[in-house]
Amino acid sequence: MNEAQQARLAMRRGEWTGPTVYKIPGYVQCNLVVLPKADAYEFLLYCQRNPRPCPLIDVTDPGDPTPRLAAPDADLRTDLPRYAVYRHGVRCDDVTDIKALWREDSVGFLIGSSLTFDDALERAGVPKSQEVWVLNTTLPTTPAGKFQGPMVVTMRWMTPAQAVIAGQLTGRFPYNHGAPIHLGDPHAIGADLDHPIYGEPVKTIPNGVMPVFWACGVTPQRVALTTKPELMITHAPGHAFITDLRADQVCIP
Repeated sequence: MNEAQQARLAMRRGEWTGPTVYKIPGYVQCNLVVLPKADAYEFLLYCQRNPRPCPLIDVTDPGDPTPRLAAPDADLRTDLPRYAVYRHGVRCDDVTDIKALWREDSVGFLIGSSLTFDDALERAGVPKSQEVWVLNTTLPTTPAGKFQGPMVVTMRWMTPAQAVIAGQLTGRFPYNHGAPIHLGDPHAIGADLDHPIYGEPVKTIPNGVMPVFWACGVTPQRVALTTKPELMITHAPGHAFITDLRADQVCIP
């Protein structure tokens, strides 16, 4: 049994309910979206039109909770540490399993996460940021049917030299958001540092570092607030699904 399988079993048993940030290095981590089949085609089209924030790793058959390409022994209803539930655009209480919410027509989407490449960055000489932020922006995404809304990003602190390495390296990970979409001034993309989705509010940028921004798979959660689908279940920000896929094999050589 590999480390990813052990982690998922701990989540299934309710022993792991905390974040997956910097956990189980070397494996592809994914954001989750679960929608009724009636909404699945338009959301699939939305992902196809917005590959930077929504790079698809796997999609399940309707009613089947097993992502057969990414983790063929997993159960998307139980194998994440925490889920966010949206009904008609309103976020309800988070839960630690979604068995009671899973339907015969539920379709699961696994979207690559930038948490996948942090280990590769560290091996290349870019230390892990003490904190990773998830932030709203004013950057638009390309609509598909009813799915539309602004992009969400992740932010890390880096020196300019580290940012160069990060841009070159993460460009090899198109299924995990690829290269940064922005470096420097947060206001240029409308990044909301005062009200992070994940992380503490940011009052000042430390000397010697710059913010580096990647497109983020939390974007569908922002879209849920805008488009108000009947039901959308996602991972709670920072609480990703850990696949069996090796990060160094789901990238450009």
